[in-house]
Amino acid sequence: MKTLSILSQKGGTGKTNTAVNLAVASQLAGHPTALIDLDPQASAAKWGDRREGNAPDVFSAHASRLKETLYAAEQKGVTLAIIDTAPSTDPSLLNVAKSSDLALIPCRPGMFDSEAIQSTILITEMAQIPVRILFNAVRANSSLIDEAKSAVEVYNVPFAPCMLGDRVTFTRSVIYGMNAQEYEPTGKAASEVNALYKYVSKELEVL
Repeated sequence: MKTLSILSQKGGTGKTNTAVNLAVASQLAGHPTALIDLDPQASAAKWGDRREGNAPDVFSAHASRLKETLYAAEQKGVTLAIIDTAPSTDPSLLNVAKSSDLALIPCRPGMFDSEAIQSTILITEMAQIPVRILFNAVRANSSLIDEAKSAVEVYNVPFAPCMLGDRVTFTRSVIYGMNAQEYEPTGKAASEVNALYKYVSKELEVL
């Protein structure tokens, strides 16, 4: 089983949006998938409730129970576990990172926080796992992308070659317990999710 963690010590970066969309994309691609919600706000778990039992499996857990939760997921035949984390400086984030094969750090260009990104990158370095920065909620023709990239380049962390736009489809789909591919299969948001999933699955070697 491969494990992907969505990490950021800053709130409002789109961690849950990224996690739920990738979890469904993985399931649609034929991979038994688990979405593990470690955020006390339980946004991903509540989204899972709205799916009315449809896959992927959603686990709501405390970070201290992550090892047991991952084991339970693997015993159910899950091949990809995606961990949605809380915006926190809690030391438990290091354990999350150590349990992961890859980490994504979502970043909204308009809410760029260099210190938060730097501290999150430090956690992944301590865990010795690969990490990618993902630009999320990107507005069309935004000049903020170049500014954000320039600010992050000093950390020598690769950017995901695809990004998620600032689209109503993402908001609406989550309300109905869906992802963008299910809500509007031919839309731009669905294409973005599909591209991101293909990239992540290649990085994780999920075949």
